[in-house]
Amino acid sequence: MSTAGVYVYAIVPADAVLPADAGGVGGPAAALRTIRQGRVAAVVSDAPQKLRARRRDLLAHQGLLQRLADDGPVLPMRFGMVAPDEETVSRQLADPGRGHIAALERIAGGVEANLKAFPAQNALATLVAEDGKVRRLRDEARRRPGYEASLRLGEAVAYALAARAAEAGRRVLRELTPLAREVAAGPDVEGCALNVSFLVDRGAHERFRATAQRFADGHREHVELRLVSPLPCYSFVAGASGPARTAGV
Repeated sequence: MSTAGVYVYAIVPADAVLPADAGGVGGPAAALRTIRQGRVAAVVSDAPQKLRARRRDLLAHQGLLQRLADDGPVLPMRFGMVAPDEETVSRQLADPGRGHIAALERIAGGVEANLKAFPAQNALATLVAEDGKVRRLRDEARRRPGYEASLRLGEAVAYALAARAAEAGRRVLRELTPLAREVAAGPDVEGCALNVSFLVDRGAHERFRATAQRFADGHREHVELRLVSPLPCYSFVAGASGPARTAGV
């Protein structure tokens, strides 16, 4: 298989051991190796000549990061990070200004939990019972049906559902924050009232999940919570620059 540089998956402590049966991106799966420099190492493979965001490769990338994170701290790279050669990787690993060691120490023993809050879409009956404005517009639309009445009702329902989800998101954030080491806001997601990640001690992860589930069960008429965890600590390693560029994928 011809290659186009060095594909970089993660930065790990220098003594980290690669999973024996794991493979990298490409078809057939590329063999993994490490490039060590002092106390840190980069997990790499040969980069395929034509790297694409195929499901197989995305799963290989994410699966390897998860397995590495199960055994110790990992600075994960986003899919498609490619360096021109091993010398470039070694040189950037050796750069103290990139903060790899400090970042690994910061997340050691932790996992990331990502929480998204969406409006509860199956709670219209509860909304009508609790929101006087929505109830009034519904009654008007029944008495005088038409486009304008339906539009006003639809806008009021959408606004009220979003407001209820936002308030529930603020409440669950207050409840979960004390259970985490750090909290990081995520990017805006369309239709999402809250997108936030938590750095949680691995030993406290089950308690964190159980707390989030209890909140979700108790507020399902107001919000739909989607918790994904444990994850590699993507949101808490911004201080460590990766030794690569993003491939055109």
